[in-house]
Amino acid sequence: MIVINLDVLLAKHKTTSQELAEYLGITPANLSILKTGKAKALRLHTLNEICRFFRCQPADLLEYKEDELL
Repeated sequence: MIVINLDVLLAKHKTTSQELAEYLGITPANLSILKTGKAKALRLHTLNEICRFFRCQPADLLEYKEDELL
């Protein structure tokens, strides 16, 4: 599964979800969906803007983890 480490980047850069949401032009509720891992998709434009905001690479935000077996 793909994990979105947005909370890690926010903490590392000492910024708030509100600041990022305003920069991206999305609601804090939509950013929260992304931050909590409940998002089913991530637009490349949004990924690009997050990387621009944090001056990071996509790999700093996205991580692959093996799915847990039941």
